[in-house]
Amino acid sequence: MSEIAKGCSHFQEFKKTSGLYSYGVIYKYLINPMSISPEARKLKADSCVCHVCRCSPMCLHACLHCVYFGCFEPESHFVSHVRNTGHVLAVDLIYGCVYCFKCRDYLYDSSLDTACKEINQNHSTGSSLSIGWEPSLEEMELLRQNPKRRKVEQGSTIGLRGLYNLGNTCFMNCILQALSHTPVLRDFFLSDAHRCFSESMQLQCVVCEMGNLFQQFYCGVVTPHVPYRFLHLVWTHARYLAGYEQQDAHEFFIAALDVIHHHTGGQTPTAAHPGHSCSCIVDKVFAGRLQSDVTCQVCKSVSTTLDPFRDISLDLAPHNVINRNSTPVDINDIQTDNGSPTSSTNSGETMLASVPATLTECLERFTRPEPLGSESKIKCNKCCSYQESTKRLTVRKLPIVICFHLKRFEHSLRSRKISNIIKFPLDLNMTPFISKSCTNGGDNRYSLFSVVNHSGSLHNGHYTCFIRQQQDQWFKVDDAWITKALTEEVLSSEGYLLFYHKKTLEYI
Repeated sequence: MSEIAKGCSHFQEFKKTSGLYSYGVIYKYLINPMSISPEARKLKADSCVCHVCRCSPMCLHACLHCVYFGCFEPESHFVSHVRNTGHVLAVDLIYGCVYCFKCRDYLYDSSLDTACKEINQNHSTGSSLSIGWEPSLEEMELLRQNPKRRKVEQGSTIGLRGLYNLGNTCFMNCILQALSHTPVLRDFFLSDAHRCFSESMQLQCVVCEMGNLFQQFYCGVVTPHVPYRFLHLVWTHARYLAGYEQQDAHEFFIAALDVIHHHTGGQTPTAAHPGHSCSCIVDKVFAGRLQSDVTCQVCKSVSTTLDPFRDISLDLAPHNVINRNSTPVDINDIQTDNGSPTSSTNSGETMLASVPATLTECLERFTRPEPLGSESKIKCNKCCSYQESTKRLTVRKLPIVICFHLKRFEHSLRSRKISNIIKFPLDLNMTPFISKSCTNGGDNRYSLFSVVNHSGSLHNGHYTCFIRQQQDQWFKVDDAWITKALTEEVLSSEGYLLFYHKKTLEYI
């Protein structure tokens, strides 16, 4: 999804005559994630259907001129509404982006960000996120028939279980340990939320086997488990991972999420609507949205795109520099007297290269505006010509669980492993790294619950992980072996994959 440059004449004319009242009402009651009152939820459930086909598609839009909801596709019901009424502005009911049918693109306007921020701040105080649960008669009877309870107390080992290495499968064991200790994912599988309706489907279903793994982890048995069925199913559905060669834990993590997403009936974002996610358990837990803002350096207009992500890869190596002759220079080959990498400016001056030392510095580098350079000019819709521009990434939508991938393996002319220690915190606040329109005053804090580490070289090594049990107990898992670990040991580890869970969940 792309957005046209700031200054859409149709939207500016609408603002002059009608203001932003209609947009504020739509955003407040149908989009705002902080609006969690029962009345708002009921209104959204009753209203968010196409007025023609009565369906609730992922690409539903609301008319900004009148009360109308319609499907948003080529030759759709909303297109017919535009032709019949001349109403050219529509609001995406997932992210609140405004689309202009005259310009045939989404638009950007700072007044929309300001309106969203004011509404979010008004809703950020005094909101209760707890939802009560009352067991049904069937559930009450089931509880009476099964009086035995497993009580998780301080020092309990429920959930702690090693996994046998089946031949260079330490990468898989670490990811399974991290997934099994993801709270929302654990609750999903232990509640039998996924069911296949035939035995033949169950034998080939990765999600059914994942549910079985969760049962094995939390059944109370402490002897190591043999995850041969899960390994076989992954080999079947992701053949590039088949074999007993050492694989990358990050690559396996992405593959596992993709396979689970596919087997739960997950929908892949289309080219026309890449910003829309499905409702499968993978996207509910791990899916977020990155916002890319490309700013023209001449007219300062902004073009925005939204892209889904399930993890964030962070660069650790110093950036390469380009000299005046546009010849790439490897920054690791340029040294100062004290051994620090340097680069040259256009004027021939020497400057110190920035090398991140903490997770926060990695995120600051990730979200820092980046000049695209004269060789990567982008056509500006407002200037109607190719101009130099800057690009900045921010997080538009935060997921429940964020996996940070520290890019330690560098595959280039000089392949190597980057073993720098990157300091990471137990608690992380993501507020400085989210888009302006999402600064809602809500709780954007995260807690560390798992760390995957790699020891060894680029071509030969071993994976281990740390997992958090209960509130503040940490354990080191090395395949079948589990030992207690200190928090200091976790925070001083090298770190390859960092798993953070949101502290406060917001229910819509």
